[in-house]
Amino acid sequence: MNVLLIYPLFPKSFWSFEKTLALLNRKAMLPPLGLVTVAAILPQSWSFKLVDRNIREISEAEWDWADLVILSAMIVQKADLLEQVRQAKQRHKRVAVGGPYPTALPQEAAEAGADYLILDEGEITLPLFVEAIEQGKPSGRFRADGNRPDVTTTPIPRFDLLEFDAYAEMSVQFSRGCPFQCEFCDIIVLYGRKPRTKTPEQLLAELDRLCELGWNRSIFMVDDNFIGNKRNVKLFLQQLKPWMQQHGYPFSFATEASVDLAQDQELMDLMVQCNFGAVFLGIETPDEESLTLTQKHQNTRDSLSDAVLAITRSGLRVMAGFIIGFDGEKTGAGARIVKFVEQTAIPTALFSMLQALPDTALWHRLEKEGRLRSKSAAINQTNLMNFVPTRPLEEIAQEYIEAFWQLYDPVRFLDRAYRHYRILGEATYPKKGKKSAKKLDWVTLRALLTICWRQGIRRETRWQFWRNLFSMMRHNPGGVSSYLAVCAQIEHFLEYRQIVRTEIEAQVAEFLAAETAERAKSLV
Repeated sequence: MNVLLIYPLFPKSFWSFEKTLALLNRKAMLPPLGLVTVAAILPQSWSFKLVDRNIREISEAEWDWADLVILSAMIVQKADLLEQVRQAKQRHKRVAVGGPYPTALPQEAAEAGADYLILDEGEITLPLFVEAIEQGKPSGRFRADGNRPDVTTTPIPRFDLLEFDAYAEMSVQFSRGCPFQCEFCDIIVLYGRKPRTKTPEQLLAELDRLCELGWNRSIFMVDDNFIGNKRNVKLFLQQLKPWMQQHGYPFSFATEASVDLAQDQELMDLMVQCNFGAVFLGIETPDEESLTLTQKHQNTRDSLSDAVLAITRSGLRVMAGFIIGFDGEKTGAGARIVKFVEQTAIPTALFSMLQALPDTALWHRLEKEGRLRSKSAAINQTNLMNFVPTRPLEEIAQEYIEAFWQLYDPVRFLDRAYRHYRILGEATYPKKGKKSAKKLDWVTLRALLTICWRQGIRRETRWQFWRNLFSMMRHNPGGVSSYLAVCAQIEHFLEYRQIVRTEIEAQVAEFLAAETAERAKSLV
């Protein structure tokens, strides 16, 4: 069986970073961990080729070679997944789809022509799919029926199928699931509220494999809440620490975690000692009433600003997610988010309008209330809310545009990055050994020169850029490289904030025109 694994295109988004990646000759931030895990679960007597369409096109030779095409996608990739299903069917290929998007909205993939729907978690449903293939069944829908797999049985992903040079970071996964019950989140729908973890030995074997294949850069731990099972994550970190020492710190790590990380100094210290450099927090909003309404109670127990500062002072760079459009939200939510981000000096602040994701508690509540504007979903920072909010949509959209514009003003962004790294530089936290510095190659030098030209000469940030850089070299010399990497992000956001403004304004105008036409029609 010749299996062509296809990862669909991402649209331009907050995380796509095209212009920033181009500085280092990278084409995508992260590889498709789901597909290389699928390849490891399927029979190893099969042959596999993987094409990430965020890196390159599929050749006709690859289409001709394939007996079976397998695609996986998140909701944001839906447009290209559906297109690639159609392309495969035009070439008379059997097509199987899986991942978060087909699991949430299986009918859309089926209508595009997918023969096999491998839904839920693959450790359970892929063997059912293989059995159907062996029996010669031309189609099928495979579900886990509420069961959750034991991830300690998940094999080492087929990292060898990836084109390493194309990616800025590598992906590994330690756990699935989250113990909390945020109303808008689909993670607990997809993976449950009881976090399941791999064994320390299991994940260290994955890291060994990456070392064997020559990877020696950053790794993103893609868990939706890395600390969902604190006991198990500490056991893992206690074994990762000597592994990193013995291997000369080949990787740096980043991950996602809940804000209650700030309450566990031992855990933060372990993460830093294991070379974790950054953590993404789902803060959502500084408005406590909105947090309570959406059942994000874990963010109301302590001061959010104190939590951000505690995590930063422990040696972890903070990235954070923010949302506008919660029910009962008061006017000025966008400005309050900007104020919070500025006060806490968070450089990278993901900002989105609230979306009702399929099958979430929010989705079901809004459906019951008759407030869903769409039964589908197209989740991106350039999409209007897909439901009727409790305050005027145009008001929320205007606040969103203005806040996004201010958050990614170059002067403000560079100021936050500088202040954040000064806190990191002044922090007192457990030190670790360091591997020898990499030699400065031409690609890195060219990227550095480009940043210095654009931010230090051409733009209005010129005096600020050099003043901050020299201050960083004096006060936090060990953090200069990471600091400049964060500064480079503005190359993406300068363009992307204009895209957000243009597309949201166009959608609002279309929405208002439709409302006006509907009112005129009702009067007639």
